[in-house]
Amino acid sequence: MTRSSPPAPAGTLMIRESPSTGGTLPGTLVAAADAELKRSLELLRAVAAGTIPHRRVVRVSTPPRIVAMSRRESRMPGFEDARRACIAHGFVPVIRHTGGRAVAYDETCVVFDVIVREAGGPMDQALFFRDVGDRLVAALRALGVDARLGEVPGEYCPGQFSVNARGAVKLIGTSQRAVRGARLLSGMLPLGPVDRFVQVLVAVNRALGLDWDPVTFGTLGHENPGLPRRAVEDALVAALDE
Repeated sequence: MTRSSPPAPAGTLMIRESPSTGGTLPGTLVAAADAELKRSLELLRAVAAGTIPHRRVVRVSTPPRIVAMSRRESRMPGFEDARRACIAHGFVPVIRHTGGRAVAYDETCVVFDVIVREAGGPMDQALFFRDVGDRLVAALRALGVDARLGEVPGEYCPGQFSVNARGAVKLIGTSQRAVRGARLLSGMLPLGPVDRFVQVLVAVNRALGLDWDPVTFGTLGHENPGLPRRAVEDALVAALDE
């Protein structure tokens, strides 16, 4: 189900989406996973083409159970073992269009996209990462979290502009993709228990021969228990507005 608000005065289109199905059959999960990844690209291309006239689109969604791996990982010798590990743990393995390392998420997480029009030519990638990262940090601090910008040593899918809690656990990772005329930044925030994510990523990274420290996988549910999902989504949407 999709609920879209009218364009904001500053030219931002806000979109909230939840899964079109709650099914658990393998074919249903694969279709939902494929649709989740395609949706971000559809919006990116629509902004670039002008089909969506807004200068900025902010989307928050409830994802299906996915382990999203990079194209680089798909070429590694252990990829087939990693793919089988995903399935064995109840996740759908997919190849994502942004990012460099495997990420696991499910319906207990919030996925967000920020898409901006690049009318004056390509923007600085690092500046965009930092701008969004600073906004996310401010939003989480307003929710009572000791949020900081920067990589935690040993974190999964490491990145300079990760959002962490207490300098100890990663809460949000972000990645980008650009086409001519528009840029997409995507991220994910876990809200509940992360044991299942840790277990599948341990198996996936072992198969790929990659190191990481499982204790660095954080969740908002630990940093500030009891926050309603809607309140978290509202905070992210407000922070990511133009």
